[in-house]
Amino acid sequence: MAAEIKVGDKAPDFTLEDQDKNPVTLSSFQGKKNVVLAFYPLDWSPICTNENTCFSNDLPRFEDSNAVVFGISTDSTFCHKAWKSALKLNQTLLSDIKRTVCKDYGLYIEEANINKRATVIVDRQGIVRYVKVQEILTARDDQEILEALKKIS
Repeated sequence: MAAEIKVGDKAPDFTLEDQDKNPVTLSSFQGKKNVVLAFYPLDWSPICTNENTCFSNDLPRFEDSNAVVFGISTDSTFCHKAWKSALKLNQTLLSDIKRTVCKDYGLYIEEANINKRATVIVDRQGIVRYVKVQEILTARDDQEILEALKKIS
């Protein structure tokens, strides 16, 4: 597994399937948008549900900051689709079911076979500009992420 991602690193490129099995490639946003990668442990868990509902509610604010938000977990595309539908989420959910991206970003928890709760902002040049890894039971703060985006845009 790679070392934990840090500010200033070139973001490892990836292609993952979204909840509708459409491929999403990180590098396709270069020159266009900042990308917020919101790694979270599991669909259907209480903290992840609250966080993703907040992301969905705040999505216009992220769009105003020229950013796209992707939720990433090790759940399947089928699980993502059901969860997104049940919660009426607006953001895209990416399935890292093979654990390649969380390992490439140094965010894999081997003993639990899931990824850490972490936020990574990748700028339009593909460089990591913000990283926050949190305790698994601590929810992230959208306002803090939006403030970080203001410093990038």
